[in-house]
Amino acid sequence: MPNKKAAIKDLKQTKKRTLRNSLIKRNIKEIIKKGRKAAIDGKKVDEISKELQKVVDKAVKTNILKPNTGNRKKSRFADMVKKVSSAPKAKEEAKTEEKK
Repeated sequence: MPNKKAAIKDLKQTKKRTLRNSLIKRNIKEIIKKGRKAAIDGKKVDEISKELQKVVDKAVKTNILKPNTGNRKKSRFADMVKKVSSAPKAKEEAKTEEKK
C-alpha cells in the first residue's frame, strides 16, 4: 500500500482506468464474436463491421489500443467475415452440382 497521498491518488486513478480499459477491450471482443456468428448465419455483418470500426477507432484515439493493434483487429475481422461468408456459398454450390 502506498504511503504518500499522491501515490494513493495515483493507485485509485489506475484502478479506474484499468476497469474502463478492460470493459472497452471486452466490448471489442464481444463485437468480434457477434460478427463471427452473424457471418455464419448470413445476417447483417455490415452493421457489426461498422460498429467494430467505430469502437476500435475510439479506443485507438483514447490510447487504449495502439494504432497497429486497432488496424490489425479491423483487418482480421474483415478477412474472417470474408472467409466465413464465402464458405457456405461454396458448400451450396457443391450441393447443387451434385444434384445435377
